[in-house]
Amino acid sequence: MTALRWSDEVLPVARAVLAAERDRLRAAGVPGDVVLVGGSSVPGTLTRGDVDLHLRVPPGEFADAVERLRSLYAVVHPEIWGPTLATFTVDAPVPAGIAATPLDSEHDRRFHRTWTLLAADGDLREEHNAVKRATTGLDEAEYEHRKSEFFDRVVAAWDDHPAGGRAG
Repeated sequence: MTALRWSDEVLPVARAVLAAERDRLRAAGVPGDVVLVGGSSVPGTLTRGDVDLHLRVPPGEFADAVERLRSLYAVVHPEIWGPTLATFTVDAPVPAGIAATPLDSEHDRRFHRTWTLLAADGDLREEHNAVKRATTGLDEAEYEHRKSEFFDRVVAAWDDHPAGGRAG
């Protein structure tokens, strides 16, 4: 497994990848708005140094966006694709990928909410960092499982809170 780094080290590269891909998508007529998510997007978080982009697409334009993305990027992780998720690899100076989701779909809410909450909540960032540290040395499947459990808890806390935010 790749060594962990502080996001602050990766953030300038991540922002450059975001800007380049935003321009590329716009030039190709891909609908939606691409944003930076993942560990490299929030200062003070641990990351493996990769860059995660999230393309948020109006629901009626999702199929068109996915077809356009197929002409620009290689498909990655087709086993996790579904009606509201498509994933691609991005050619960048660091490992990078882009996930496309229709606005307000389950996957859109998961990506958007978790990283919005992590950016705003220092305690939650520390919990995220503890999960990352605890996965050092684990195989990829167990790493992904534990990370997913953490994000499931974050989304559930948001959903359970009457005002739409972290409970407690």
